[in-house]
Amino acid sequence: MERFYIFSPGRLKRRDNTLYFEGEKGSKFIPVENVKEIYIFSEVDLNSKVLNFVSQSGIILHVFNYYGYYSGSFVPRKSSISGFLTVKQVEHYLDGEERKFLAASFVDGAIYHAARNLKKRNIPEEELEELRELPFHLYRASSVSEIMAVEGRAKEIYYSLIDTLIEDEFFKIGKREKRPPSNAANALISFVNSLVYTATLSEIYKTQLDPTISYLHEPSTGRFSLSLDISEIFKPLLGDSVIISLIKGKRLNRKDFDSSLNYAYLTEDGRKKVVSAFKEKLNTTVRHRKLRRNVSYRYLIRLECYKLIKHLIGETTYKPLKAWW
Repeated sequence: MERFYIFSPGRLKRRDNTLYFEGEKGSKFIPVENVKEIYIFSEVDLNSKVLNFVSQSGIILHVFNYYGYYSGSFVPRKSSISGFLTVKQVEHYLDGEERKFLAASFVDGAIYHAARNLKKRNIPEEELEELRELPFHLYRASSVSEIMAVEGRAKEIYYSLIDTLIEDEFFKIGKREKRPPSNAANALISFVNSLVYTATLSEIYKTQLDPTISYLHEPSTGRFSLSLDISEIFKPLLGDSVIISLIKGKRLNRKDFDSSLNYAYLTEDGRKKVVSAFKEKLNTTVRHRKLRRNVSYRYLIRLECYKLIKHLIGETTYKPLKAWW
């Protein structure tokens, strides 16, 4: 299924039993039979008639604000639900040991892929020593907050080593900042992380998992926290690898960012470049060892959801994805 991206202002309408976008740079029909996600990166008007139609068509709307920061998603009512699985999800959240195990597993996968990124780019093994040792502390942690502290230390080490790979001072991370990012690198990381998050949410939606019940991140009102959990594994594997290739390949430049305010954000052209590279990465395939066929990076996210389901219903113990290729 295709994804449709809207980068310019306009209006989204229902017309002739399909969707139609009227924008400043032209108009276009959206073939709803082939589209399951619409990404809105600009100011777009729509009404309840459109929302009802996209819900009936099973289309997810991901909305980003004027500056390219993720605002939220409109998710249609799930057609694939399981009360039994929801009960199991809640039981694993309420059981302290079970919750800690899953939280540790998500961070374990994240740290593995962070170290993998650095090793692939010839960071000396001795500089990776502390990062590689951190997973041993995860499964011994006494609380989820302790697990998150280990994750925080891992990211601190990781981003400092990433900076050694970046020659252009303009793209150095410095200190990781989210709200709001003060430099280009932090703006880029936040934007790409939101793309990983929305891709993960879309894959969760295709399963019977409840996206609001999570283990590493505390479930709360107004967010799909399970998507935050699972996306931790894929931020370095998917997101950071895209970021590094864009910067090292000089596919992004200063003109792709605007720092006219007190913080930095990607311009429309910059967002288009990043989205294009991210789409390409999501569609890249690898040979799956167990399935014995090629699967896309996007489908690897879905497989992670299925593995979590099998753990929750007691079929197999969950092990986070650790890229073997």
